[in-house]
Amino acid sequence: MTRPMVKHARALRKRMTPQEVRLWNRLKTWRADGFVFRRHTPLGRYIVDFVCFTPKLVIELDGGQHNLDDHRAADAIRDAWLQGEGFPVLRIWNMDVHRNMDGVLISIRDALEAGLRDMRR
Repeated sequence: MTRPMVKHARALRKRMTPQEVRLWNRLKTWRADGFVFRRHTPLGRYIVDFVCFTPKLVIELDGGQHNLDDHRAADAIRDAWLQGEGFPVLRIWNMDVHRNMDGVLISIRDALEAGLRDMRR
């Protein structure tokens, strides 16, 4: 992990989007359940929005620009690398954080529980 990447991750933490703040405020309460999340964390050459290391799960919040072909292609490459490192990626639309937070949290919890089941095998 390079020093510029660490500095960039810190800067991202200081200027989180409203959607990131809203989700972060919910995720950080899950520590009591044993799910510890970190925000804007370098993994390889990428900085992920949120990561839980046990079980491994990356959460990416996406705005409308991720519908553009070049973003979709870059996201696919990034997701493939992260999955190759054992980190499934759950992509969530920013709008869902505002309109369907309960559904978002259920999807995250389901992904975490699936990861725990896989760890026990």
